[in-house]
Amino acid sequence: EARMVEDGGGSVHAGESLRLSCTPSKFSYGDSDMSWVRQAPGKGLEWVSKIDANFLGYYAPSVKGRFTITRYNPGKTVYLQMNSLKPDDTALYYCVAGDYRKYPTSPRGQGTQVTVSS
Repeated sequence: EARMVEDGGGSVHAGESLRLSCTPSKFSYGDSDMSWVRQAPGKGLEWVSKIDANFLGYYAPSVKGRFTITRYNPGKTVYLQMNSLKPDDTALYYCVAGDYRKYPTSPRGQGTQVTVSS
């Protein structure tokens, strides 16, 4: 089964930045879409961003303009640069192998915690 390894979470104050990384453990994911989703305490999974095989990024309205998703080579590490963080961004962030909005059961990692204090 595909696995992704997320890293880069932490505790920051509002307005600060973090960069999350996601490294696929299966090379076969090659040029597939990769997504980030998050789950805040007591809430369901929320789609955050996606990068496609053409390196184009897509964002939820709540993070557009603050978050940037990048990848430098298909099948390699995907990054989520998060700037101007808000307390509402506090959540467990998961990397998903695929387009989460189309295939919500796509494999994902164990998650990395992001906590933003005011």
